[in-house]
Formats: sequence, C-alpha cells, structure tokens
Amino acid sequence: MLREIQQVLRFFTLFGNKRHQDGLDAKGGLLVLLWTDTGDSFQSLNCTVAAAGYWCKGISKELQPALKESMFSRACPPPDPDELCAFIELYGPIRLLLSFQMNDATLFRPELCARIEAFLHTYSLANLRIKTHFKFKFSQQTFQRDFSYDNRAKIKNTAIGNQWSLYLDVTCKTQSVILFNIIEFMFVWINVDRKYSNRPPECVKKGCWCHGGHPLLGRWLPLSVPPETMDQGLFGELSMQPVTLLRPCVLQYPNLATQLTHIQVLVYGPSNVPLTGPSIFFQNLPANLDCQDLGLCGIHCSSVKDGNGTVYTVEQEQEDLEQESVSSIQQSLLLYVFLQHGDPFASELSDMMATEVLIQRHLEDILNNNRQAVTRALQTELKDSLKAQHLRKQSQQRMRSAAKVILSSSISIVSSSSNMDFRNACLNSMKVRDTHDLSASLHESLRRVTSWKFAPKCRCPSAQVEEEPEGEDPTGREI
Repeated sequence: MLREIQQVLRFFTLFGNKRHQDGLDAKGGLLVLLWTDTGDSFQSLNCTVAAAGYWCKGISKELQPALKESMFSRACPPPDPDELCAFIELYGPIRLLLSFQMNDATLFRPELCARIEAFLHTYSLANLRIKTHFKFKFSQQTFQRDFSYDNRAKIKNTAIGNQWSLYLDVTCKTQSVILFNIIEFMFVWINVDRKYSNRPPECVKKGCWCHGGHPLLGRWLPLSVPPETMDQGLFGELSMQPVTLLRPCVLQYPNLATQLTHIQVLVYGPSNVPLTGPSIFFQNLPANLDCQDLGLCGIHCSSVKDGNGTVYTVEQEQEDLEQESVSSIQQSLLLYVFLQHGDPFASELSDMMATEVLIQRHLEDILNNNRQAVTRALQTELKDSLKAQHLRKQSQQRMRSAAKVILSSSISIVSSSSNMDFRNACLNSMKVRDTHDLSASLHESLRRVTSWKFAPKCRCPSAQVEEEPEGEDPTGREI
C-alpha cells in the first residue's frame, strides 16, 4: 500500500510543479485516509488519497479517469463523506480522489501505519506548499496527524537548467509517531524524543534564540547512468543536489556546549517524493567517510526504515561524555539528497512517473557506479556543515582550559589569604560554608556566565527574542 501512496504523490507533486512552472498557484491540501468497512477485522484495508486547492485544479476533468485505470485496477468503495468534511472546509472542493484497498489481510503488518506516517512526514518536509494530513479510522476510533511547520526556508539553485527550488522545514520539533498494537486493535499516539529541543537551555535567560536551522546548499553533482540501467529505459541527464540542515541553531551562543548525536539521510526523487527501501550504499557510507577530517570521533549506521531514511549515530569522545552532566544542546544533522532528472523526450507526466520508478528501482546501481564522486561530494558537504561546530569546539576547549586556571587561581587566593574578614566576605558573597563548597559554586557560576555569553558578530537573523522579567537573571547578578 505504501508503494501505491508513493506513486499517487508523485503524480500529484509533478502536476503541481508543472502548474507552478506555468506561473499558477501550486498551494493546496493533501489527505491520506486509511479506513475499514468490515467491522473490527482486517479482511480489507482501504486507502483514499484526496487533493484540493489550486495546485491540483484541472486534474479531475483531464487526467483522473486515465490515472485510475492505469494505476489501480481493483475497485474500492468510496469513503464516508463525513470523513472528508473537515478537509473540504479547509481547502475547498476536492479536485481528485483516488481509492484503493488491500484485500489480502496476510499482507497487513502492525508497522504499516507507522511507516505511512513516517513517509508522509518525510514527504511534507520538502513539500511545505502542500499541507499534508494523515487520518486513520478503525472501528469507531479516529486518529489524525497534521503536518504543519512554523519556520521554513527557500532553497534555490540556478545551476540546474530548470532553476530548481523548494521550501524546506527548518522547525526544530520532536516528531510524533504511531504505535499499533495488533492484539488489542488500538492505536496510540506518542512523542519520540529526537534528542534536540526548540527551547533554549535553562542557562539562557535573556537574549535571542533561533527556533530552527539554516539549510546549506551543497555542490551540484552530475551522475552517470550505468549501461545496464540505460538498457531498462532510463535516459537523459541525472544529477544529485545535497542539502544539509543542522538543528537547532546555536549561532547566538557560541559558548554553549553542543553534541552532534545523529545524522539522518533522506533521499528524494525528481518529484520531491521520498524514495523508500533500504540502501546498502548509505548503510555502508560511514565506512567510506573520513571522520577525522569531519572532526568526529566515529559514525555508525543505527537504523534503516522506509520513510525515515538512514540514520547514523555519532560516537562521542570521552571529553564530550564528561560534559553530559552540564547543560548542553544536542543537535541533529539532516542530510537531504535530491535527485534531478532532465530528458527533453520525456515531457509527459506519465513518462516522468515511469522514469522516477526506474530511478528508485536502479538507485543502488547508480550510486555504486558513481561511488567515489558521491562519497567525495557528501564528505565535502558534511565537512562544510560541521565546520562552524568544529571551530566552536576548539574555542570551548580553550575556554575550559582558561576556566580551570581562573578557578584554581581564585580558590588559591581565598584559601591562602590570612585575612579572615576577606575570607568570610568571599564565602558569604557566594553563600557557601567553606572553600570546598566555594569551589563548586564558583565552577557553576563560571559555567553559567560563559554559557550565556552573547556574541553579536554571530547574530542569527532568524532568532526570536525571549524576554524574561527583570530581576530574575541569575547570570546578570553573577557577572
């Protein structure tokens, strides 16, 4: 069923991109509805994909009958109109509605809905002009996930002939997923901690905090198609465009401790629809990367899932592990890989969709045929995106060394002083009883002051001011 949804989204997105190139508004809504009509059993699972808005205007009259006949031969009952009311109220009349079903209950797996939800989440990250909604109705219960984002950034590259551009989500939020219990027939929504937050740390009480990230456009890389793939019908020019997004942004606070914990690779076809299926190339990519050149201790593949791409776990150095007890920002790096294809002899939507199916089917052969060039390009892109982090890490190491000298000198002055009035004044000022507690208090105060340090030269244009009531800034008193 995921394959059918993927194919429908390709058609929708390609049609919307064509209207956008023609100067028409490509905004609108997309609804993926899963539902059953056989009570509490899983004898059949129905799926309805609906599109509304200006981006798909004109589909129903010209293309809908041919699309239904070419993509889905199995008849499916229409969904309950009441399930579409909220969607129609938001985006107006439905321009296209396709329904299909899975009749073989043995093909249903508990993780199917979670995979579809993850796939739609990944799809929405690179298709923000289309508001995506996922809805599941089973028995008398309904569960819904709406993909909406507060911050977005436009990526544009004029190096490609069609002046490729898109909007990316840069909001730093935790992601919700669905857990399905096949035994109890219950769905539960939960929040999964992605080890980063869109809120500033406790030590930041005043100033600006950026709630997103800043995409970095990589170098455009032409790809050569292997002869075996060309024999299958894949012609034209194929290229790759990497984009990285390090979240959350910490430009405003260069002294905050940061930890890069995960790197996630998402691959999109020419229609900006995610390419599903495990990739051996990306699973083995960490072994071909120079971690020392990237300033990382090590990288290893931790998971490969449809819709979520490939996820790498970044190994932490011992010095970084010691900093875990200190308030730090855990960051995640998203690596988008956008594939672009151009063929003047394949201008029809049906030809473009067939071409993208071939690209997904032979993606592994294409990547292996360009192994050295792709690895070198991704190495360069990761290095550029982590360059600022590597420099801040060096600065933090120098600051920690200086802080040790400052702390040691301050304690030595107080401990070695024979003036009891001076010693008592120091202890009373820091509200401690002895020099042992003074050392811990000075260490914490020094850390809070340096972590809060504001650097105007690194000002982030997207940062939003977080105002705090006057008189509640402990770092201000310590300064």
